[in-house]
Amino acid sequence: MISHEFTNELIHETSPYLLQHSHNPVNWLPWSKKSLELAKDENKPILVSIGYSSCHWCHVMERESFEDKHIAGLMNSFFINIKVDREERPDLDNIYMDAVQTLSGHGGWPLNVFLTPEAKPFYGGTYFPPVNKYNKPSWEDIITFINDVWINRKTDVLAQADQLTKSIGTLTSRFVNLEIGNQYKTDGEIITTDFFKEVRNKLLQQADAIHGGFGQAPKFPQTFSIKFLLMYDYFFHDEASKQHALKSLIALLNGGINDHLSGGFARYSTDDQWLVPHFEKMLYDNALITDVLCDAYQITGEEIYKKGIEETITFCINNLKETNGGFMSAIDADSEGEEGKYYVWEKETIDKILGKDAEYFCSYYGVKTNGNWEDKNILHVSQSIQSFAIENGIDANAFIDIINSCKKKLLVERNKRKHPEKDDKILLSWNALFLISLSRASAALNNNHYRIIAENLFDFIISNFTEDGNLFYHTFKNGKKKQIAFLDDYAYLIKAFISLQEMSGDVKYLDWAKKLTDYVMTQFGDKNSGLFYYTHQIQEDIIIRKIEIHDGAIPSGNSIMAENLQYLARVFANSEWKMLAEKMLFSNKAQVEKHPASFAVWAMALLKEFKGYKEIIVTGKGNQAFLDAILLQYIPNSIIQSAETEIYYPLLTGKKYENQSLIYVCEQSTCSAPFDAIDDFLKFIKI
Repeated sequence: MISHEFTNELIHETSPYLLQHSHNPVNWLPWSKKSLELAKDENKPILVSIGYSSCHWCHVMERESFEDKHIAGLMNSFFINIKVDREERPDLDNIYMDAVQTLSGHGGWPLNVFLTPEAKPFYGGTYFPPVNKYNKPSWEDIITFINDVWINRKTDVLAQADQLTKSIGTLTSRFVNLEIGNQYKTDGEIITTDFFKEVRNKLLQQADAIHGGFGQAPKFPQTFSIKFLLMYDYFFHDEASKQHALKSLIALLNGGINDHLSGGFARYSTDDQWLVPHFEKMLYDNALITDVLCDAYQITGEEIYKKGIEETITFCINNLKETNGGFMSAIDADSEGEEGKYYVWEKETIDKILGKDAEYFCSYYGVKTNGNWEDKNILHVSQSIQSFAIENGIDANAFIDIINSCKKKLLVERNKRKHPEKDDKILLSWNALFLISLSRASAALNNNHYRIIAENLFDFIISNFTEDGNLFYHTFKNGKKKQIAFLDDYAYLIKAFISLQEMSGDVKYLDWAKKLTDYVMTQFGDKNSGLFYYTHQIQEDIIIRKIEIHDGAIPSGNSIMAENLQYLARVFANSEWKMLAEKMLFSNKAQVEKHPASFAVWAMALLKEFKGYKEIIVTGKGNQAFLDAILLQYIPNSIIQSAETEIYYPLLTGKKYENQSLIYVCEQSTCSAPFDAIDDFLKFIKI
């Protein structure tokens, strides 16, 4: 239970993470001009502690150290203490994470970084225990040491801070001075099929052939790598790539990382088998997994992927949707001070609730008397319903009914438990990712309900994240928008508008995409590299503007902007945007080849550039039926536009608009004769 004996300046913030620390005895301040000026006035080093509300080890360090009056007293005496929510300020997290990784070779959260009064980093780390253990010094030892060196070796500290800041700048500018001329073409001399085969080979070398996914624990979904393998199979007919991608998705769907009662995926698995998740659930993970499940369903038509899409979207709607229409950020891993307590089961509890059906249920979901994790059970599946039914001599449909009935009963009981806390701030970038997934799910499943939710989310974003239609904000809560938006926000939003346009046929979304792309070009662009800075040019409270290119837990804003420019250049016949997209892609070609798992979105954009785009235009009255049929297909290099009557957009002009619907397929400014039957189009497109 939170003590209200102390209250600090974080009490005035909206971030749930900052509010969690508002009653610590530490005199926490938010990141602000006032806080930074205070450090200069008092000539004190700054401690910046960065985390997020669903971070398990952030909670642990708070309980162990930040709630300790003695430790807090030392911190208040030695430093200006600033708390940062990494999801509110990913720009600060990026800068200071680079600093800690440069110093120690690794990073994570909580991220604790010591800065000079000028906000330059000189020392840092992640979690520190209250006493010396885990081969780590105690937090008290760390802060006492930092105070001592600040007092007695300040010259050395300032020199290290300058050097470290310069090092971060070097990391940032590695790609800034690339001179890339018009000679870069996808003509086979610069990039060939061998390049993509090498990317594919390196991904499969990391593949876990037994359990699916990539690498060893902790295992993250790596949806971009999965998407690349599916795309590679589409273009090069490589069964091994497709099978590993699908195996990985099945493993995610069947594993404990997936909540089998209410849907929704946890952030990652702590073991190789996908059994034991780190139980926090993030909106962005569920958006990205939904997106790749749409690919899998379009390719295979198999029910398991459709079910995964529906359950994941239902989870987000039921558990993360605010009454105002936006989607909250995350659900904590912990409840009642224990990670995963809300989600796990004892077998005897299940037996009591389910009665005669418990035996089948427990057998199917791997529930054991002594538990499968810390004496408790995490629900997971090791075989399909059909194979289980055959093995046990029961009808598959009857078994499905039993399972669904059991799940409802257990969910009722689970809802009586204390729920994990939610991070209820609404982030533009993550909502844009979910908007993309809603649009794709609406298309892949021909689901009008998802279309309505997507269009409502668009309206919510436009109504609450901007004032003038250009300058957007990153976060929204309690009627307040905060923090000028970052490149990721704009890049994902532009892609979401493109997805909305394809799904609905409404060109107003294209107009929004074009307008925001123009804005990003002027406010974020770096003319030397052709890439985009992470922060807006008017943002002043950072020590350096960074260019982020890695596809990590979420895609790089730069890789998504390259995709957006590829697409919009063709839609609006903009040769400047086409050249810029090529420049961006080829500037990172070497990185893609060396480290494809960290540049998989770039790899997909390069592959589409290499294979060329198919412009699919649907015209004439009643064209929605044709459009819906096209959207069911997996055509990763498609650009889809539709209109009943001619309107001025380059791809829509010069076509026939008649009482019947027609489909054109255009490549490199050459169009096929129009198709008036969907089957003929499908035969042609699959050649």
